[in-house]
Order: sequence, then structure tokens, then C-alpha cells
Amino acid sequence: MQLVFGAGDFYGVPLLDASGNAVTNPTPIKIGAMQEMSLEFSGDLKELYGQNQFALAVGRGKVKCTGKVKGAQIHGAALNSLFFGNGMTAGTMMAVNTDTVGAVIPATPFQITPTPPASGTFVEDLGVLDTHAVPMTRVASAPATGQYSVSAGIYTFATADTGKTVYINYRYSYTLSSAKRISLTNLPMGYAPTFKAQMQTIFQGKRALVVLSSVVSTKLNLFATKQDDFSVPEIDFSAQADSSGTTLGDIYVQE
Repeated sequence: MQLVFGAGDFYGVPLLDASGNAVTNPTPIKIGAMQEMSLEFSGDLKELYGQNQFALAVGRGKVKCTGKVKGAQIHGAALNSLFFGNGMTAGTMMAVNTDTVGAVIPATPFQITPTPPASGTFVEDLGVLDTHAVPMTRVASAPATGQYSVSAGIYTFATADTGKTVYINYRYSYTLSSAKRISLTNLPMGYAPTFKAQMQTIFQGKRALVVLSSVVSTKLNLFATKQDDFSVPEIDFSAQADSSGTTLGDIYVQE
């Protein structure tokens, strides 16, 4: 008796990028921290009726093969190869600094220059909160009470607000060799990366393996965050015949 237990393993081997170019020397992708995966075959039934209630014949029409995989580990290679297919650039990380410490507005010139972590570079203002967590109003220059202006990462406040504690939030960039950037390019309809999928389970020493020759992702649920739990990204996919048009893939079981 062969049974299936546990999340199993899912591998994707990139075949084509989003523009339809063959991926040379592709790097296989393993979904990390696997939670679950599923595969479903569904066919359209065509029924022939005469004058009586029950069908005289039933034939199966189009068959669709779809599935999904959930894994908690996030990494750029999986996101790009299995869903976006636009290519990646490495070495620069973007982050948001959410200020929970605060800074006191000094006397002349009433300015605060935040120091981004990791020797980073200021990119974009994301708002300032006053001592009571009320958003201050950004103005172009000459701020009055409750207002601020910002230029090149330098925040300027009103004279009357001297001595008040403010919380400055901003986006910044920094160098990180492991970082990946995936550009969300607005591609023409029909463009999507293609990969080969392999799904395996092992229980009580017995293996089951499904190999799908050509797969296209249909949905990416990336950030399903919860207050007290882990986020588990999900990729849904649809299988198609290989380039020959004759083979969807194979199923291997030990019994």
C-alpha cells in the first residue's frame, strides 16, 4: 500500500523567460519551507441524450491540469523564474525605516538629518509623526507649526516646534550582495515565463513523482501577512503540452 503524507517537494526548472526567450543554463528552483502542494485534472464532459432521461453516451472534451504550491521561504530566483520572468539585478536593497525612537527638533536651523541604516542612502520621504502620533503636514518650504519640509534627506521644521519629538519615516537604499531586484514591467498580454515542474512525495520509503513538461503560473499570492503568524506565499499554475504538442508529462508511483 502506497500512501502520501507531508508537504512533499516542488522543483521548477526555468525554460522560457517572460518574452519567450529560452533560458540558457537554467538554475533549478526548489521551493523552500514547503507547506503544501496540489495537482488537479478536470475535464469537460459532453453528454448525448435521446428522448429519455439518461445519457446515451458520455465523452470527455478538454482536460485542464492545474495546481498550486505553498512555501514559506521567499527568494528572488523563485519569484522571477516561476512568475515574473523579467530578469533580476543584484546588489542593491531598498527598505523602509519606520522610526520608533524619535528625534528632538533642535534649535537653529531646526533641522534633522536621518542616518539610514547600513550606510544607506536616503531615497524618499514617507511622512513625519509628532509626539502624539499625529501626521505632520509636508510643505515646500518655510514650515509653520505642525509642518515640515524635506530636501535631499534633510528635514526642516518650524521654529515654534523646537524641542518637540518627531518620528521620521523614509525609504532608503543600501548595498547588499545577496539582494535581488525584480522589475514589475508592464508586458504585453500573453507574456509569461514557462518552467518544468516536478512534484515528489516520500512516505514509508515509497515515492511518487509527477513531472509536468511545461507550466505557466497563473497567480502569485506573495504577502498574506498575519499579526501573529508566518506569511506563506502561494503560486498557482496551469500545465500545457510540451513544444511537440504531444506530451503533458508523466506520473510515477511505486505501486
